Amino acid sequence: MAQAFNSLGSFMALVQGAPDPDPMAIAGALERNGQLTKPPGALGRLEDLAAWYCGWRGDARARVSAPQIVVFAGNHGVTAQGVSAFPAEVTAQMVANFKAGGAAINQLAQLCGARMDVHALSLDTPTADFTTGPAMSEAELLEALSVGWQAVDPKADVLVTGEMGIGNTTSASAISHLLLGGSAAEWTGAGTGVVGDALALKTQVVSQAARLHAGARGLEALRCVGGRELAAMVGAMAHARVMRIPVILDGFICTAAAVCLQDAVPGALDHCLAGHVSIEPGHPALLDHLGKQPLLSLGLRLGEGSGGALAIGVLQGALACHSGMATFAEAGVAAG
Repeated sequence: MAQAFNSLGSFMALVQGAPDPDPMAIAGALERNGQLTKPPGALGRLEDLAAWYCGWRGDARARVSAPQIVVFAGNHGVTAQGVSAFPAEVTAQMVANFKAGGAAINQLAQLCGARMDVHALSLDTPTADFTTGPAMSEAELLEALSVGWQAVDPKADVLVTGEMGIGNTTSASAISHLLLGGSAAEWTGAGTGVVGDALALKTQVVSQAARLHAGARGLEALRCVGGRELAAMVGAMAHARVMRIPVILDGFICTAAAVCLQDAVPGALDHCLAGHVSIEPGHPALLDHLGKQPLLSLGLRLGEGSGGALAIGVLQGALACHSGMATFAEAGVAAG
């Protein structure tokens, strides 16, 4: 597949030119919803989800039948600072586990009937330690964005982006602190399980990174304190926006990546909904910033796209009811 962009400017232009949802499909979905065999509003948020999804798919009676989950993996030079409870070698080991079908996300993808793809991004070449300089060059950022862009199946009708990368909660915390302010402690959680002095060190690293790269916004923030897997998620979300494929956001790391895209191009996440809220302390604040209410709250902090995958089932349920239920006229039921 030919590369769709060769600069950050051309990437942003593609996103800025992306289509909006189809207003006729939304109107048709709302009209149909008013005729279904149920009291008005009885299916709660499922009704809103169905109309939202129908708008993006351009079909007033759409269904979710071809979900895609893409897991991106990358390694982070900042792990040299001792911010993770696991060594960087675990990233490659988990990629092998994904490919062998042995991870949690494999089971959840199978459960919801999703195609699952795994992309490892230069695991032997970690990003630079962002406490001493930018994590990536512009060329490295563009390469990662392109991997994500090209990973999206044009036949998919909903996309979940997941990640694997030792050290990437530190990256997500640094992005959040850099873009949204507050204190480093507000954005820094246990990640792989760091506590006590190790958590204090991780918080210090996040603070140091935000000071060093102060003023970086949007994709520049992603370049300075992000990671290849975060950038690939941004590329995938952006391509889905261009193709009007709805996206279900996963956890803290995925949402931090998404905030970079929204900061660069306002409205770029209109096709996204929040699959869940994790127990990483910064995640609820990121979702509040984006104005997105999570579908699920299950105390997850695994990553991999696991919360997003579970939320596919909720979206499938919404569209199964919306598009499969009989209307009052079809069922011969007297409307109230």
